[in-house]
Amino acid sequence: MARAYNFNAGPAALPLPVLEKAQAEMTDYAGSGMSVMELSHRSKEFQAIIDAAEANVRSLMGVSDDYAVLFLQGGASLQFATIPMNFRREGKTADYVDTGSWASKAIKEAKVTGSTHIAWSGKEAGYPRCPKPSELDISPDTEYVHICSNETIGGIRYTEFPKVDNLIADMSSEIMSRVIDVNQFAMIYAGAQKNLGPSGLALVILRKDLIERESANVPIFMRYSTHVENASLYNTPNTWGIYILKLVTEWLQGLGGIAGIQAINERKASKLYAEIDSSDFWKCPIDKESRSIMNVVWRLPSEELEEKFVAESKKAGLIGLKGHRSVGGLRASIYNAVPEEAVDALVAFMKDFKAANG
Repeated sequence: MARAYNFNAGPAALPLPVLEKAQAEMTDYAGSGMSVMELSHRSKEFQAIIDAAEANVRSLMGVSDDYAVLFLQGGASLQFATIPMNFRREGKTADYVDTGSWASKAIKEAKVTGSTHIAWSGKEAGYPRCPKPSELDISPDTEYVHICSNETIGGIRYTEFPKVDNLIADMSSEIMSRVIDVNQFAMIYAGAQKNLGPSGLALVILRKDLIERESANVPIFMRYSTHVENASLYNTPNTWGIYILKLVTEWLQGLGGIAGIQAINERKASKLYAEIDSSDFWKCPIDKESRSIMNVVWRLPSEELEEKFVAESKKAGLIGLKGHRSVGGLRASIYNAVPEEAVDALVAFMKDFKAANG
């Protein structure tokens, strides 16, 4: 059976070489006679896996010893709650930038436990762009500034990150897709299911000095210090997810690291946006400067045509092109593991569809 061209937003495409490697080691990992899913998380075999995964993250992203690298459960959504619980001290406020669905969910969680200031919001305009750093209204005594660097649903991303103290970023849908300076951030976190591996795992890169703010009122499991002190092994972690992340990061290294995959990603996105911009038949509602290279969104002249596009593209082996239920339209998530040939096939299908329906 031929593999589909997978444009799902998450869980998303994984690199075929990674899947094949995992398949080959499925029932016997490194001569252990067991699958990775059967290994004890206290075993030397699994310790080697998690150590390699961390080393790969540090090497690829340039993460210094000033930062902890954690592999946690609960996805990015759990971090929405744990960040303000850990890093916003009593009586203080935290600043949030509202760029869309995921930023707004983080804001809702932050408001549950304390003072939350919205430094900028694109809601009234329909979230067509990310703000310029000069537009942000940052509280003078804020504990941190939280952003979503790439909105999966809305298809927007920051081209320039704000230079502020204690910047925290949800990078779930663009982690390791472009070169960034980790030192510009106090914390970066990401659900693994888009660019790093399977669902059920979150990568957290945390500047260690933030832990000093921790309150004894925070439940032990919800404290970042708990997981730093136990090197992500306080409880049984997602061993399979960490193993796949190790394989994905090895695959990235083989492509020339993040700089290498960034060049591929920009080329893929350029091809797709070129077709969208070629005709009034397609319409991208996002300001060009803020267009994501991971999640490309566009509309057709009618919802009926959009439904037809989704149905016919699925028959052609192009999966996951329906826009999120909250906004409608069309969306192609072209993460690191989506091959260029998939984008070429999508563009060819779009040209044929336009010719038949335009």
